[in-house]
Amino acid sequence: MRIDIITIHPDLLESPFKHSILKRAAQKGLVEVNLINLRDYSTNKQKQVDDYTFGGGAGMVMMIEPIAACINHLKSERTYDEIIYTSPDGELLQQKTCNHFSTLKNIIVLCGHYKGIDERVREYLITKEISIGDYVLSGGELAAAVMCDSIIRLLPGVLNDETSALTDSFQDDLLAPPVYTRPQEFNGWKVPDILMSGHTAEIEKWRHERSLERTQQRRPDLFKKTN
Repeated sequence: MRIDIITIHPDLLESPFKHSILKRAAQKGLVEVNLINLRDYSTNKQKQVDDYTFGGGAGMVMMIEPIAACINHLKSERTYDEIIYTSPDGELLQQKTCNHFSTLKNIIVLCGHYKGIDERVREYLITKEISIGDYVLSGGELAAAVMCDSIIRLLPGVLNDETSALTDSFQDDLLAPPVYTRPQEFNGWKVPDILMSGHTAEIEKWRHERSLERTQQRRPDLFKKTN
C-alpha cells in the first residue's frame, strides 16, 4: 500500500511513522508513506500556499493552485483509489471505513490548515472527506496520523497476531471485553475465574457477554445497532 500525505508541516508527521507498528510495517515493505511538502508546489517566491478569504472574514484559506499542481503531479505517476481531505466537517472516521481503506492500493491524504481550503478543491479534486471527531485541530496532520495508523495496522502481515485486529473494539459494533494478564492476583484484585478455566467456548461466551455489557453502558448508540 502507498500513502502520500500532502502537508505544509512534514516534520510534524515524521515521528509517528518511525516507531512501533508503523515503522515495522514500512520495514517489511507492507506500506510506503511519503510526506509531500505542499510548499514545493507554490510558484510564489515566499512559497505561499494561503491567501485571504474572498468576501472578507477572519482567517486565511489554502489556495487551489499549489494543491491542484501537487495532486495532478502525483496522479500523473499512478492511479489513486481515494484522495482524502482531513476536515472537521467530513465523514466521521469509523472502523468500517478503516477496513475499506486498508483494502486500497494507493491513497492521497491532504492535510487541511488555516481557515480551510478553497472549496473548489473539495468539489473537484477530493474523493472523500474524513473527520476524527467533533472538534477542531490546528491542522490536519494529527488527524492524518490517526487515520493512517488505523489503516496500516489492518494490513495483512503488519500485526504479529493476524487475528488481533479482528477482535478490536468496533469491528463488530461492540466495544472490546476486559483483558487481563499476570499476576493473577494483585492487591486482592483477582482475574475472573472463567479466564483461568481453560474452557475456550465458555471464555468466548463470557467475553461476548462482557462486550455487550460494556457497549450498552458506555456506547448505547452502538448497542442499538446490535439489536
